[in-house]
Amino acid sequence: MIGLERGNVTLVSHQPKWKREYETKVDRLESSTGDRLHGYEHVGSTAIEGIAAKPVIDLLAVLDDLSAARESLVPLLEEHGYEHRPGDVQGRLFLAKGPRSNRTHYLSLTERDSDFYAETLAFRDSLCENADIAAEYESLKRELAEKHPDDRETYTERKNPFVERVLEDAMNDRGGAD
Repeated sequence: MIGLERGNVTLVSHQPKWKREYETKVDRLESSTGDRLHGYEHVGSTAIEGIAAKPVIDLLAVLDDLSAARESLVPLLEEHGYEHRPGDVQGRLFLAKGPRSNRTHYLSLTERDSDFYAETLAFRDSLCENADIAAEYESLKRELAEKHPDDRETYTERKNPFVERVLEDAMNDRGGAD
């Protein structure tokens, strides 16, 4: 299963096909954007083997200049079915693929030297490298999804203390914190 209604919180068991779906989407992005993007990462819970996730594939793509992408790359991606979703996350442009009734992919555009890039990979890698942390995260997500199945904003907000704790530890381990 790939796709979820916007605002909905439904978790499904990890699916091996999520990795293949990520790889297929990267191939399509490379075909449509040429050399404008310089690397891709599979992020979000669908990238963590063994844990439940919302069935929406999260991709992180690297570019040279985030400001220039607003005018040149975002319109191109919109022509290919992405919806630009302006937000308040520093260092990222965010796009969603699929109708609001069935979002299938999230695409975050960022620069390689941004805090957003470093933190996103640090969090993912912490979960991939530590089964206990991943299991704790999955348990929290399941509890919150049960309590807030139609309230993605609250679901996300209530995960934040866990995410911040893991991220702080991960950045300290990488030498990235003060």
